Amino acid sequence: MYGVVTRNEEEVDWPEFDRGFYEVKDVTGRAAEPLSNAVNMISCFGDNAAANESPELVPVDGEGNPATRDRTYFDWAYICPTNEKYRAGLLEIVEDAAAANGDVRLDDVGFPRDEYCRCDRCTSQFEAWADDRGRDADDEEAWFEWRAEVITDFVADAAERVPGRLYLTLYPDPYPGHLYRRAGLDIEALSEYVDEFVVPLYDTNYGTTYWLETIARGFVSLLEPYDADFSLELYAVNVDVDDLIHAIEVADEYAKDVLFGYDASNAAATLRRMTADGSRGKSYHPEDATR
Repeated sequence: MYGVVTRNEEEVDWPEFDRGFYEVKDVTGRAAEPLSNAVNMISCFGDNAAANESPELVPVDGEGNPATRDRTYFDWAYICPTNEKYRAGLLEIVEDAAAANGDVRLDDVGFPRDEYCRCDRCTSQFEAWADDRGRDADDEEAWFEWRAEVITDFVADAAERVPGRLYLTLYPDPYPGHLYRRAGLDIEALSEYVDEFVVPLYDTNYGTTYWLETIARGFVSLLEPYDADFSLELYAVNVDVDDLIHAIEVADEYAKDVLFGYDASNAAATLRRMTADGSRGKSYHPEDATR
């Protein structure tokens, strides 16, 4: 199946797509009313507007550096996942989205990077957690375990409010342990609540796709032990149709579904070309990835 990820309401019903994902909250903080005919998609802990308005919401590392987009590696500002008021607001958005359509997708879930968050609240909550479990508060592994519980508990709370399929976006890094240490994403624990993981593999041209095949195959191995589906999301903005077709052929070999981000017109034109050329379902071989 092929789907579209969009901020434009009318595009979710285009006939070329089997499924539409509609952003009701994105990383800018922009909000929209959820749709009944789309999987409503929520940027959870990425929120530039909230970070600008309330800097105390932003995670900090041990040196007090905030996770904002003016710092290296951050494309948007983050919100600390332990902030109860912000979490409660997110869960209200999840409830509204699920009331419109039973399927919901959670995006931007997790801590910003390995070294976050060391705010007073996180430090206090972790120390209490460690004390309750007889763990050493100076043990880095205990700290990573606590972070993972914070994120899993949030996803579990969201899942209680979603009667249909729950989708969760993953960072495109299948290397063992990386998602856990970077973002607090414990795949085994999350798979109890998530029906489908979505991995964005974005490029501006897909001129070569060996890297796409490598990462996709890595996620197949990572997710194989768990009872959850896996889809890939490709970038469609201004990508050459032939290059996008080749990326689709690679993605089709590994993912349950392939989604297209933020250029429905180009994605629809590509799918029409594939249908006309008889490319849909074409067999892919890894050696083709160096094209």
